[in-house]
Amino acid sequence: MATKTSVRTNVSSGGAYESIFGYSRAVRAGNDVHVSGTCAPVGHEKSDAYTQARAALAIIEKALGEAGAKTTDVVRTVVYLRDINDAEDVARAHLETFDKVRPASTLVQVTSMLRPWQKVEIEAYAKV
Repeated sequence: MATKTSVRTNVSSGGAYESIFGYSRAVRAGNDVHVSGTCAPVGHEKSDAYTQARAALAIIEKALGEAGAKTTDVVRTVVYLRDINDAEDVARAHLETFDKVRPASTLVQVTSMLRPWQKVEIEAYAKV
C-alpha cells in the first residue's frame, strides 16, 4: 500500500518489521526509488538460496510497481549473502530479473540475517 505526500511516496508491504523498526518497504522521492533490504518471507524456511532470492525479488518488483517504477528502472542492487557458496544460485535469480537492465551491483557476505533461516537479502535503487 502506497502513502503519498507532495514529493514523497512511502510503500508498505505490510511486513511486521516495518512498524517495529519504523521503515518503509520502498520510498519514492522525486524520480528516485529506494527499496529496503528484502528477504524471502515466512514460509521459505526450508527454501534454497535461489528460491529465497526469487521471492525477495518478487517483493521488490511489487514495491517498485507501487512506487511507479519497474525493474527496468533499477540502476543499482546490493545483495547480502549469509553463505558465499550461494552466490551462483542468487546470481542466477538476479540475472533472470535484471538480464536486460544490468544494474550496478554489489554482493557482500554477512555473518547472519534477522532470521536464522534467511540466506539472502537484496536492496534495489531505481531512477524513474
